[in-house]
Amino acid sequence: MALSRSVVATKADEYRDWEPLFPVEQEAIETLPDAFSTGEFGWRDAEWVVQWYYRRFLGAVPNADRREREDQFGRNEFDDVLDAVTDVAAAADPADRIDRLLALEGVDVPVASAFLLFADPETCIVVGEREWTVLVEYGLLDDPYPESPSIDDYETYLECCRSVTDRLECDTWTLYRALWRLWKD
Repeated sequence: MALSRSVVATKADEYRDWEPLFPVEQEAIETLPDAFSTGEFGWRDAEWVVQWYYRRFLGAVPNADRREREDQFGRNEFDDVLDAVTDVAAAADPADRIDRLLALEGVDVPVASAFLLFADPETCIVVGEREWTVLVEYGLLDDPYPESPSIDDYETYLECCRSVTDRLECDTWTLYRALWRLWKD
C-alpha cells in the first residue's frame, strides 16, 4: 500500500476540519517562521511550541509529565532561548539546528523538531511516535519509533518525510497533518 497524493490531501483536509488545535497551529505556521528568523518573538511564543508538542495529544501525555517538561523549559533564560531559536532559523543543517536546541532545558529531539516545524514548515516536520508509526505501516521506515529519538533518528525520519513530500508535491506541514489523521484511522 502506497501513501498517495490523494490520501495525504484528504487526510490533511480532515485534520483541518476535525483537530481542535488547527486554528492556532495554522496561525503559528503563518507567523512564527518570520518571528523566529528575525528574533521578533516573545517568551510565550517559544513556550507555546513546547506546550503544543505535548498538548496536541489532548491528554494522552500524563499531566505530571507534561508539566515537568514545560517547567524545565521555563527555567531557561529568555536570551538563551532567543539565541537558540534565531540560530535554528538561520541554520540549514537539521543536526546543527537540533543540537543548538538541545542545549536548552526541557528540549529533547522531539521538542526540538517542533521548533523546526514552526521555524521552517515548508521543509521540516515534527517527530513523534504517531507520525513515525504511520510511516512504518506504509513501509517507508523500517524500525519502530525509538524510545528516545536521537539526532540521527530524526535525520532518518526527516529524509523519509522529505522524500514523500517531494514525490507527492506537498509541504511538510501538509504531510504532518495527514500522518496525524492516518494514525487515528
